[in-house]
Amino acid sequence: MDLGISGKTAIVCASSKGLGLGCAQALAAEGVNLVMNARGAEALEASAAAIRADHGVTVATVSGDITTEDVRAQVIEAAGGADILVNNAGGPPPGIWSDWSRDDFIAAFDANMLTPIALMQAVLPGMMGKGWGRIVNITSQSVKAPVPQLGLSNTARTGLTGFVAGTARQVADKGVTINNLLPGIHATDRADALDGPVAKGAGISLDEARARRAQTIPTRRYGTIEEFGAACAFLCSVHAGFIVGQNLLADGGATNATI
Repeated sequence: MDLGISGKTAIVCASSKGLGLGCAQALAAEGVNLVMNARGAEALEASAAAIRADHGVTVATVSGDITTEDVRAQVIEAAGGADILVNNAGGPPPGIWSDWSRDDFIAAFDANMLTPIALMQAVLPGMMGKGWGRIVNITSQSVKAPVPQLGLSNTARTGLTGFVAGTARQVADKGVTINNLLPGIHATDRADALDGPVAKGAGISLDEARARRAQTIPTRRYGTIEEFGAACAFLCSVHAGFIVGQNLLADGGATNATI
């Protein structure tokens, strides 16, 4: 299927590795030019070089913390009028309700709610002016069913979901769609960060912790960044213009819900 987005320009945040990289690769495969951002310059440049070589698209890079106003401004300038925005940021650390201070919540809000909102506010006027745009926010399955040890993520990402729910319906008549893509566990560094404490607490290997978690997923496996990226690319396509303000689970069926 031709997604109809060749030649468009996409900002993909936190895209040097993991889910963000999967999205960048999938968009590049469709002929989309990229502005990639991540904090680690070395990994970012390596991923960008590989995408250029594999897909022949233009890839600009901006290394730095996307939660800062200066880096956001650099990303927006590098895009020169983005057609597509993929918001993504690493999740806050796990714990329990008594672990977190006000500062912990503010940091989570900044990374997983306020920064994506600021980027949407920056690109929406241009998208609306052109009569076309796609925004995909990578959030979490926790906005559908809370993960007890991820209280910071539960809180911040649910706030972002509320913002999107209203905003998506205000801009849809201008040809702009905003949707959220909700990952479950995927084979990424984030999975290792969550599985590591489980393994340590149970006195088992990391591989065994992964195997145990995989048995709780109907697919009996972790997701891949490639299939996640493909879902993102479809939501960014010309075929997704009637999908507005939705929360699409990509979790292998792990969230046990009827709706």
